[in-house]
Amino acid sequence: MELQTTIGGSFAFKGKGLHTGAVVNLTITPAEEDYGFRFKRIDLEGQPEIKAEATRVSFTQRGTVLTGDNDEKISTIEHLMSALRALGVDNCKIELDGPEVPILDGSARPFVEAIRKVGIVEQKKERKYLVITHKAVYEEPGKGIRIIALPEDHFAAQVNIAFDGSRCLANQWAQIESLDEYDQVYDCRTFVFLHEIKPLLDMGLIKGGDLENAIVFVDKKLTDDERKAVAKQLGKDDVTIHESGVLNEHDLKYANEAARHKLLDLVGDLSLVGYPIKGRILATRSGHGSNTAFARQLMQEFKQ
Repeated sequence: MELQTTIGGSFAFKGKGLHTGAVVNLTITPAEEDYGFRFKRIDLEGQPEIKAEATRVSFTQRGTVLTGDNDEKISTIEHLMSALRALGVDNCKIELDGPEVPILDGSARPFVEAIRKVGIVEQKKERKYLVITHKAVYEEPGKGIRIIALPEDHFAAQVNIAFDGSRCLANQWAQIESLDEYDQVYDCRTFVFLHEIKPLLDMGLIKGGDLENAIVFVDKKLTDDERKAVAKQLGKDDVTIHESGVLNEHDLKYANEAARHKLLDLVGDLSLVGYPIKGRILATRSGHGSNTAFARQLMQEFKQ
């Protein structure tokens, strides 16, 4: 019999949110059996809680946002949720004094290291799973999005990405055969195209984004004047554009870092079914919207 788990102690982070730019204090503490994952806004009256469940997802533009009963929100939860689920945590309390989980370095690495430092402890009740017993398909044909779940006795996943016309991300894929291989993806950073930055800022997003917490891909060759203009916009004297198309001081950690990060996101978004999954997930051109829509579908189609 597999037992439920929680973390062996508390840990905390302080940092800015990727989209809100707000500096937030985040504290994660152990929780009792069957508690699951719940976010608490300790800065709001009554300290409302939001269960980390796909039915609570309200917005998915460049991140996953949960909304509570009184419209309180917690955004950009996917990297933390990915780390918790991948490392085998079932129950913990997540307290914040602001609206967004800190982006930190743009990956799940800081959360993974913190969880491993405090350790994971077994509890007394049996672990529950969402078990895929037959093929399930989610599609958005107009966007080329397709996610398939197949029966498997453990969790495995493959992600394929393609950005039409991109010289950087024309076609990539990444996979893990089990969550034991999560170390291959947890340090992979979120990414954005240079041409997306202004429109996203105009939408009120990525206020906390910078070259320390996101990969910026440049899809076309820039002239010296264009490069200097970009540097000025980013508050730097100059910027480096690598052969890979990355506009960052450091180049990619892996040639397919973008696909690996999408896999990291998939693990986090699918954690919102409320239980670890036994199944093989095959995702093509997926994002937070399709991931969480598929999570809701799985919750309806399969029992724990």
